[in-house]
Amino acid sequence: MNHSSIYEEVKAPLIRLEGVTKRYGEGSAVMYALQGIDLRVDSSEFVAVMGPSGSGKSTCMNILGCLDIPTSGVYRFKGMNVSELTQDQRALLRRYYVGFVFQGYNLLGRTSALENVELPLIYRGTPVRERRDRSLKALEIVGLKGWEHHMPNELSGGQQQRVAIARAIVSNPEIVFADEPTGNLDSVRSHEVMALLSALNRDQGITIVMVTHEPDMAAYSKRTIRFLDGVIDTDGKKEKR
Repeated sequence: MNHSSIYEEVKAPLIRLEGVTKRYGEGSAVMYALQGIDLRVDSSEFVAVMGPSGSGKSTCMNILGCLDIPTSGVYRFKGMNVSELTQDQRALLRRYYVGFVFQGYNLLGRTSALENVELPLIYRGTPVRERRDRSLKALEIVGLKGWEHHMPNELSGGQQQRVAIARAIVSNPEIVFADEPTGNLDSVRSHEVMALLSALNRDQGITIVMVTHEPDMAAYSKRTIRFLDGVIDTDGKKEKR
């Protein structure tokens, strides 16, 4: 590798979409969920993605999270062309670089908080002692020290989402995708979760891309992207306070 290619790799954004489209159906029934999206997300950003239902934001998030592939265009992650990876290779990328937080928590009901957090490390084959130590640390980071052995049905909604966030960060991902992370929470718990995500971004440099319908939740981000009819309608960074 020559010096110029090393420089290119260093300055490559974490995420870049180039002319990405997503088409469903054929012929007269064809529908474009994304219509030529260009997007750059750098490491340590906190991005809120907004837009009405059907605007393309969820489709875009699925592509960014390697849960779907574009019909055309290029998706690069750390300079690597994700569009050329096999399904198994995309699964490995998710396993080693990406964390997910969902609206519905997606915890295993008969499994303790600690065991839920350990799951990504089990898939990696991390030794038992190491994965236990890392999971305990992740639960401490999200404010759940002492709650390790509680089952999900013994936790509040806010606590369950904290377990989900701990599970998302336990593998030290490059980026966390959060899909409506406060959608099932009351106002107080919503702001607690957003304060936690903000702290993870600020203190640990974790890149966060979050879909939300709520402007007061998007206000925690450093940049807001709005989708409309399959395109990016607005993309604005906020002034530092």
